[in-house]
Amino acid sequence: QVQVVESGGGVVQPGGSLRLSCAVSGSTSKINFAAWHRQTPGNDAHDEVASFRVGGSTSYTDSVKGRFTIAVENASKTAYLHMDNLTPEDTAVYYCRIDAPYTYWGQGIQVTVSS
Repeated sequence: QVQVVESGGGVVQPGGSLRLSCAVSGSTSKINFAAWHRQTPGNDAHDEVASFRVGGSTSYTDSVKGRFTIAVENASKTAYLHMDNLTPEDTAVYYCRIDAPYTYWGQGIQVTVSS
């Protein structure tokens, strides 16, 4: 059974940093593509904030450019989202998406930015 487990969320003050992890286990290939989405209260959409195609390029939504960094560590089959200079507008449930080679989703993890 493939498992995708997110960790690293929590509560931080504005200007703080967090690193989210998305660990994949089970009978998967290496990670080919990873993305992070977020869902804010009252919004059904899971808006993509960052993506990384292994061996290719990264992409970020405008609101997080220069602050968020996506990375993939295939030795541990883990994707990361490092978030710096967090603002209250970043408060959301964050979901990772992994292609390895099929698509899997993490369970979602809460990030709260509050002063």
